[in-house]
Amino acid sequence: MDILKKIVVDKRKEVNFKKELIPIQAFEMMPFFDRKTVSLSKKLKKSNTGIIAEFKRKSPSKSMINETANIEDVALGYEEAGASGMSVLTDEKYFGGTMDDLLLARENCNLPLLRKEFIIDEYQIIEAKAIGADVILLIAAILTRGEIKQFSEFAKSLNLDVLLEVHNEEELQKSIMPSLDMLGVNNRNLKTFEVSLDTSKTLSTMIPDDFVKVSESGISNIEAIKELKLYGYQGFLIGENFMKTDNPGASAKDFISLL
Repeated sequence: MDILKKIVVDKRKEVNFKKELIPIQAFEMMPFFDRKTVSLSKKLKKSNTGIIAEFKRKSPSKSMINETANIEDVALGYEEAGASGMSVLTDEKYFGGTMDDLLLARENCNLPLLRKEFIIDEYQIIEAKAIGADVILLIAAILTRGEIKQFSEFAKSLNLDVLLEVHNEEELQKSIMPSLDMLGVNNRNLKTFEVSLDTSKTLSTMIPDDFVKVSESGISNIEAIKELKLYGYQGFLIGENFMKTDNPGASAKDFISLL
């Protein structure tokens, strides 16, 4: 968990600095703030494939994945490929992302957009709405039950979908509440960075059917998706598998065509 703690410490500094620079009112005046959002959870319920394709330049576990990818091309490519949604990393220090990435994705595609971020403050949820996100990610490992409730209810007041990410049973049990739309199981062990789909399989029976189940990390083949569907999963977050290629959009299209 050390890397996560480190990220959160840096994120608090970053958010406090931003709060001094940019008042909330400035975000509320941005063009996308009043945009009608598109529900990712509803789209996943109707989708045959459930692919949430991710734009990610680098990660702490793999360092650089793709430094040349163009966000506009990738967003358009993912939409043409038939993805159900798109996830955009906006953390700069550890993942090489920016808020501009999400803004540009919003301008170039109509997919539901997930702001993939380490949210520790309501300020970031207002930011997400202002830059065109439809969904926010909350990570159970870095939040208390009270914070999950506060942030998810605040997101719902802005008509944003909420994806709550868990890594184990303890995180899942503290997180289940009506203000969530999707429960995501991250198959990556944050201490060892090892990936096992068994995490999704084990936790699937503990997730109430009211929530859309999403499996995250380590999904690199069609067989994995077919297997996870048997456990009730309707969403599959895939990033590295597409991003490590020269053309993530084409890679996503080839993958989705096999489903």
